[in-house]
Amino acid sequence: MSVKITNWPGTEVTLEQIQRGDITAIPYAPRAEYAWDTGVAIRKYLEALRDGYLLGVRCPRCDRTVIPPRAFCELCFSSAIEYVPLQDTGTVNTFSLCYVTWDVQWITEPLVPAVIEIDGASEGMGILHLLGEVDPQAVKTGLRVEAVWKTKRSRQGAITDIKYFRPVRGK
Repeated sequence: MSVKITNWPGTEVTLEQIQRGDITAIPYAPRAEYAWDTGVAIRKYLEALRDGYLLGVRCPRCDRTVIPPRAFCELCFSSAIEYVPLQDTGTVNTFSLCYVTWDVQWITEPLVPAVIEIDGASEGMGILHLLGEVDPQAVKTGLRVEAVWKTKRSRQGAITDIKYFRPVRGK
């Protein structure tokens, strides 16, 4: 359903006027430059990823550890949090078989995004990432997984410094 609005102020420009050249148009490509600040907690998290480990925060008042880190505890609002390194292993909490890429291309072998509860964090605390080196039909909740990291030289301080998580191998 489309709605035609007929009471706009001004003069309507038609496609024919543009095609005939009756309307002067000046192409403009804006340079939208901006800076984005991650904040203290996420900055430390990204630095830890670059260095090859996961970082969370622990609230001593609530005795709760969360990942990704926050600047304060959202339960008790305490800012007396402690940064703590966490394991790069965990348990699949939930997952999906995705037959469409992020740029909406159909694929035959599914991507497997999963929420992974990270070892050392409180129950239910984890991160969303891809699973790899696993038969998609074999994935289930409760599956134990470990991070597969990019090489130290290729890390940039991003969540993609972890290539994916794979099933834990004989540990």
